Amino acid sequence: MAKRVVLAYSGGLDTSVAVRWMIEEWGVEVVCVLVNVGQDAESSESFDDIKVRALAAGAMDFVVVDAREEMADDFCAKAIVANARYEGKYPLVSALSRPVIVRHLVDQARKFDAQAVAHGCTGKGNDQVRFEVGTHALAPDLEVLAPARNWGMTRADSVDYAEKWEIPIRASKEKIYSIDENLWGRAIECGAMEDPWAAPPEEPYTLTRVTNSEPFEVTVSFEAGLPVALDGVALSLADLIKTLNHRAGATGFGRLDMVENRRVGIKSREVYECPGALAIIGAHADLEDLTLEREVHHEKARLETRWAELVYDGMWFSPLKEALDAFMQETQRHVSGDVRLRFEAPGLMRVVGRRSPEALYDYGLATYDAADTFQHADSEGYFKIYGLGVKTWAARQGAKNATPTKS
Repeated sequence: MAKRVVLAYSGGLDTSVAVRWMIEEWGVEVVCVLVNVGQDAESSESFDDIKVRALAAGAMDFVVVDAREEMADDFCAKAIVANARYEGKYPLVSALSRPVIVRHLVDQARKFDAQAVAHGCTGKGNDQVRFEVGTHALAPDLEVLAPARNWGMTRADSVDYAEKWEIPIRASKEKIYSIDENLWGRAIECGAMEDPWAAPPEEPYTLTRVTNSEPFEVTVSFEAGLPVALDGVALSLADLIKTLNHRAGATGFGRLDMVENRRVGIKSREVYECPGALAIIGAHADLEDLTLEREVHHEKARLETRWAELVYDGMWFSPLKEALDAFMQETQRHVSGDVRLRFEAPGLMRVVGRRSPEALYDYGLATYDAADTFQHADSEGYFKIYGLGVKTWAARQGAKNATPTKS
């Protein structure tokens, strides 16, 4: 009996070629599983079209799993709480969706009595790490196959292979972008983007094309760290993200063009569209400025970087990530309130107001006018004690080690 493999199927060039290639080279049966994490939002083809492509490539079955709400509530929510931006920029668009997909790959592997799961990642990308480490964490008994690491084909070769087997792909040798999209945004690479000096072409952008040049404001309401409403209208997290993707993106806001450090040790030029993600994280971080105690705020900022690195590196299902989740969640008990965002074309967003019933901002302590309640005289004794150690060092040792000033 042939080995049965459940493939994480996107409908794109690599995974479509992977179906036929694994059948021909490894003699396996392939079940294609497409996990809907929001990629249908801007797609011009239906999942029925993608099913036709999977079956044309030779798949024995094709399954669609709707995980949009799960993506928002179980994954994007944690990224919001952690203000997650890898290397201070990238809000983990693809990295967040991979553990969602892995969870359902494993589930479908059990349902189909499969011995292995597979992905379409190359040997130099980050997603191979996320698929494989995630699978090993949830199902250490399953084998993980990576055909794109074995076939040695360029993307142009893959186009030829698809034509040979009459697989109805959409990629061509002229338009050879690799695009991954989900609820949290879009990741675009290959083609002209591989030259870090070249400006990205406008063609692959969809979420951030300027269609609204009029400035506007929107108020995002948070409860315990999570956005729950826009302009006073309650929305599910998934709907709130989608709404901001369209409204903020229409001003051109949300584009990222960066050179990032991949887990495998290479630098890669990446282009992203993530207007909703960046708007929500920006609003959330600003509300924390108002509501978090100083030491908690500073420590959280330090751990946010580690959280983002873990998720980027495929460690969603890991004990350290779970421990950090617990810390992040504990900090959010009082992060409730409203943040007012202003958007202006092309691509500008500013926080213009924030308020919270749990704010630690005290007008009487902060103001310099007649309402000032701060006891200024108390500062003198405090800073004498605070700086005593440095003063003692300067008197006994500092003068001896001082570098002479050059005239």
